[in-house]
Amino acid sequence: MRNTRLISSRSVAHTAVAFVELPTSGRFLKRTMDIAGSAACLILLSPLLVLIAIGIKIDSAGPILFSRRLIGYHGNPFTAHKFRTMVADAHDLLVSSPDLLGEYRTNLKITNDPRVTQLGRVLRKFSLDELPQLVSVLKGEMSLVGPRMLGDIELERYGASRDTVLSFKPGLTGLWQVNGRHTVSFERRMELDLEYVRSWNLWLDLSILLKTIPVVLTARGAA
Repeated sequence: MRNTRLISSRSVAHTAVAFVELPTSGRFLKRTMDIAGSAACLILLSPLLVLIAIGIKIDSAGPILFSRRLIGYHGNPFTAHKFRTMVADAHDLLVSSPDLLGEYRTNLKITNDPRVTQLGRVLRKFSLDELPQLVSVLKGEMSLVGPRMLGDIELERYGASRDTVLSFKPGLTGLWQVNGRHTVSFERRMELDLEYVRSWNLWLDLSILLKTIPVVLTARGAA
């Protein structure tokens, strides 16, 4: 386990809080791995990215990408992009359906979501919808490995632990993804996020990356 120190910073609400900070060597190694890994993946997967984009335009009306404002490292907001997997009016359908809205508010996810397109189900099953986030990793807004991406609603549930989970950039993959994905409860997801932050080392990142490959290829734990 690495040595960490607590630093004084400010949250989204501009109140003094304490964050866990990696040592300089740890930050350098993690960032180097992020740059090299995301750049290599974007180059190697570029033909697949183009095919997915074409498929989305053919499959349903609407934009190719879905963008969402999220809370990142030390509470700094950023915009994350995914390939669109739902119909264009997905939000309107959610707020107009008491059943869907109730399930989302309770679990922050919807089982067998009727708003997901045909191609979208395939993209989600193999996590292909998340490939555009490699750009966010390259830009330094995300990391290849880290806690789950969080919006304001999800972050509220972390309570006093919110500043701990914001000590790391959100990850393209993480302990949650290799420990059940969508079969894991939100409470367990929080536990795994905090476990990752508190026990981080480079070998843990490498282990998660290696475990992610078979999980994605076999669609293990997919929604």
